[in-house]
Amino acid sequence: MTNLHSLRRIFAYLRPYRKSFVAVILLIILTIACSTFNSYVTGLPTSKMLENVKNHETIDFAYIKQCLILLISLTATFFVTKLIAGVLMANVVQNSMHDLRKAIQEKINRLPVSYFDSNSQGDVLSRITNDVDAVSNALQQSFISILTAILSILMALVMMFYINPIMTLIAMIGIPLSVLVTKLMVGKSQKYFKGQQDSLGELNGFVQENMTGFSVLKLYGREQQEIAGFKKVNKQLADDAFKASFLSSMIMPLVNFLSYYLIYIIIAVLGAFYVISGSLLVGQLQAFIYYIWQVSQPMGQITQLSAVLQSATASANRLFAILDEPEEEQLENPISLPKDVKGQVQFDKVDFQYPTGPKLIKNLNLTVPVGNTVAIVGPTGAGKTTMINLLMRFYDVTGGKLKIDEYNVNDVPRSEVRALFGMVLQDAWLYNGTIRENIRFGKLDATDEEVEQAAITANVDHFIRTLPKGYDTVIDAEAENISLGQKQLLTIARAVLSNPKILILDEATSSVDTRMERLIQSAMDTVMKGRTSFIIAHRLSTIRNADMILVMNHGSIIEKGTHEELMEKHGFYYKLYQSQFSSNQFGME
Repeated sequence: MTNLHSLRRIFAYLRPYRKSFVAVILLIILTIACSTFNSYVTGLPTSKMLENVKNHETIDFAYIKQCLILLISLTATFFVTKLIAGVLMANVVQNSMHDLRKAIQEKINRLPVSYFDSNSQGDVLSRITNDVDAVSNALQQSFISILTAILSILMALVMMFYINPIMTLIAMIGIPLSVLVTKLMVGKSQKYFKGQQDSLGELNGFVQENMTGFSVLKLYGREQQEIAGFKKVNKQLADDAFKASFLSSMIMPLVNFLSYYLIYIIIAVLGAFYVISGSLLVGQLQAFIYYIWQVSQPMGQITQLSAVLQSATASANRLFAILDEPEEEQLENPISLPKDVKGQVQFDKVDFQYPTGPKLIKNLNLTVPVGNTVAIVGPTGAGKTTMINLLMRFYDVTGGKLKIDEYNVNDVPRSEVRALFGMVLQDAWLYNGTIRENIRFGKLDATDEEVEQAAITANVDHFIRTLPKGYDTVIDAEAENISLGQKQLLTIARAVLSNPKILILDEATSSVDTRMERLIQSAMDTVMKGRTSFIIAHRLSTIRNADMILVMNHGSIIEKGTHEELMEKHGFYYKLYQSQFSSNQFGME
């Protein structure tokens, strides 16, 4: 994506506030006009006094007084218009960035799960926070400064031509030289600004992942290795930031030398000659020299802002990379599921492979009757979690059909398919809020009585009522003020409240003690009654009562039956089951 294209897209977010934006531009024009005329008026008293002295006249204080009143008026107008322009621009920028953040958040909700499987959470978070802030700061700080600089240069050149065209043409030599230097330096530094933003996203991802697994790092004594990894990422960020800052900081001294100091010397000599010859007034030379400063100073400001602009450009490219990501496909003529969906699930010759991987599931055929409980077991990589991803349409089958009540899920909107499911995962997810709010997440319009009844069903009501604030107890961001088993019970209560047609339990008891396992198992048994249920389990003792056990390996069902039937076969399942009561270990997912 080109920088110009990114700039156009950024300005598209300013369009809804174009009235305020136009007002800002008009106020800036008025501000620069005041500043430009101020410089010219400043030289008038000098010329008048020299004229009075030359003609042996009394100093015309009335004229000087009029000039002073005009100067004060221009200065006051300058500051008032500049203040109003700043306030309006801040309002425009913050509203447009609000819209940009909203667009990114809405886009994230439309992205497929595969995007988050291939991009770190820290990098995505960095784009939403750091990159948006970089664009916001550039617009807030740079737009008015750049527009002011450009208008200052143009108006100064007009006044310089009015005073003396020849000196103006000489003064203008510094402008193309400054532009050339700036272009060369920006071209060299842009890649480092892009690297800086990419490294910052990588650093955020690294820190986020390490903070999440901090206790594991401490347990295995991986501090030194992770410090080394952090130093590597941090050094890359520091190197890119140094090179970007160094190159961008070199621009202003070079531009000042070419467009101000060198030109200033030439104009001072030439202007003195014109004054001596009588073709130029001293006050005009005074104003002209100030206009040289009014040309060179804004050019210096533009180059000084190049670092902010380049960082913002790199950030904008990263933001629009998210906004341009392919979304979950939307059906042109979707089929709506009836309200009386029963929950029968059928895999009909299903094949599946991830976009960059080998085929994981091959010719899978399976029919799960309504209300049956299906347990899925097998070694790591067998395809157990992949089956769940297909059921939830986090990924779509690449061959065959997946049906619910004879409806091909690929013909039904994803939102309707997912509304049929309730999930209890191994890693229980709770957010910062009260226990009541976390349970109600399963059904946002649920009453307090329904929330409490769901907690009773999930065997967690007694625990909640022992807390000082009961259901109004606030769970912290990481839910560290309750145990892992209690988290699981709360997520089960959430699933109960959503009243799903199909329930998915992904190793929900794999990380709790025996007593808590019994509580969770009892809650799950209650929830699964009358519902089609899929269980992924580590502990095979918890699935003995399943209506059907599927043994998967390399994406295929190699054994199928009840616990008793599979044990009698003395096959793969028998070995897995026996391994839980012997020293032999088989890899389990």
